[in-house]
Amino acid sequence: MEHPYQTMNRYMQAKYGKKIRKICIDGGFTCPNRDGTCGTGGCTFCGARGAGEQLDPSRSIREQAEAVLQKAPQDSAWIVYFQNFTNTYAPVSVLKERYDAALTDERIKVLDIGTRPDCITEEIAALLAEYAKTYEVWVELGLQTANDSTAKAINRGYDLRCFTRAVQILHKYHLPVIVHMIIGLPGESAEDVMHTVRTVNAHHVFGVKIHSLFVMKNTALEQQYLRGEFVPITMNEYIDRAISAVTHLDPAIVIHRMTGNCLRELLTAPGWITQRDLILVTIDRRMQANGWKQGCFYSPEGCTQ
Repeated sequence: MEHPYQTMNRYMQAKYGKKIRKICIDGGFTCPNRDGTCGTGGCTFCGARGAGEQLDPSRSIREQAEAVLQKAPQDSAWIVYFQNFTNTYAPVSVLKERYDAALTDERIKVLDIGTRPDCITEEIAALLAEYAKTYEVWVELGLQTANDSTAKAINRGYDLRCFTRAVQILHKYHLPVIVHMIIGLPGESAEDVMHTVRTVNAHHVFGVKIHSLFVMKNTALEQQYLRGEFVPITMNEYIDRAISAVTHLDPAIVIHRMTGNCLRELLTAPGWITQRDLILVTIDRRMQANGWKQGCFYSPEGCTQ
């Protein structure tokens, strides 16, 4: 069954003529929302490893990349993804040293950098633009929501204006932006999700990653959940809101993911997020049954920034 939206796999197949796989890298970074620069504790939902729980920080960056590439076919193609924490949070000389350490093989086609909008500068964008002469370079920004009140509630540490400035800098250097968007944040309604979708559309980004909010062990969100202050949305609520997001999303935007994941031993709730295949199949079937595709309700006039 072909997805009724533009997937990353479809985009990469069209561009490279083959499936492209991902090497996730722990770059040894931290986060300004943890070390006291703009806050402490990180976002309320963020685990101790900053979304890189499956990675081995004892290995060097080069070792992490080579461990995968040594076993890979010679005709394969790869994305190097600096995943956890804030991968532009260091002096440019340090960033260059760490990115270079991962770019060890001609089979690597994409340098993918996960970071925060408050850690994007002209100097950093200029460095990434140099890599873009050889590789496809993506910059992933964890927006999560366009609502500043929600951002404060989840301790995000920056406002929407900061996100807009970062996107403007990256666009100036012709660097594609991927936006992370979470459905089911505390207190958010379906209309709040649509506001975020309209904002994403208005920023003319390359891609989005969409998933539901889940509760990880040993996080501030887990404490809120255990006290009864946060109740996760149901799978059906997530599917309904995800479909609404996709059908109102600019059809030119590549959807890099539609579900989240968490190591089972670290997941507190909800259990349904582990049913990835069921979630994706249900989204596809509901959209196809209604004749809906990505962007079928998209209106450029309805975008807000």
